[in-house]
Amino acid sequence: MLGVLCALLAGAGQAQATGYRYWSFWDRDGSAWVYASQGPSTARPSDGDVQGFRFSVSEDSQDSAKPRGAASFDSICAATPARGGEKRVALVIDFGTAQDAPSGETPPKPRTACARVADDATSAEALAAVAKPLRYNNQALLCSIAGYPKTGCGEQVSSSKDTGSKGAGSKGTAKDSAAASDGGGPSVGLIAGGAVVVVLGAAAVRQTRRRRG
Repeated sequence: MLGVLCALLAGAGQAQATGYRYWSFWDRDGSAWVYASQGPSTARPSDGDVQGFRFSVSEDSQDSAKPRGAASFDSICAATPARGGEKRVALVIDFGTAQDAPSGETPPKPRTACARVADDATSAEALAAVAKPLRYNNQALLCSIAGYPKTGCGEQVSSSKDTGSKGAGSKGTAKDSAAASDGGGPSVGLIAGGAVVVVLGAAAVRQTRRRRG
């Protein structure tokens, strides 16, 4: 089944380069950014961790743009002292480039923030503490941070109309194939890493293995 899925994805990529406009989620490992292995709604950072969010257009996690700028816990949280029963998480929030922005919107400048939250707080809760308003859709996909972008949510971007981002691995104008819900999703949610098709395919493979077991 996995081979069939890969063949289908490869064929689709050859027929038309497709990316998605979304917020990606990162962990800081030493001096490098590493694509997070789980979503912010389940990740529970420790005191002293550095995490990043980057808005961009990309085909999958392999070509997703990384957060830019300094990412030192000591500098970001220098003015936030430790407190019993709480932890500090340094966050780098990169709103991306003008090329990746939805039509008519201008990305704010990248920013950093030190979230001081409960010891058992998730990354999503840390983000909510310093970057409201957040917007989620009805599939719990994180659509906007600090109100950006105002509309859209993980929409597909096609190469058929060239206005997009070379740096993120795709070009095009947004096709609202995944409309956002402004009514507000859950208070914490998942960030889609790359093409939604790949995520669904992986889930299907796991389900097949369970049945065989």
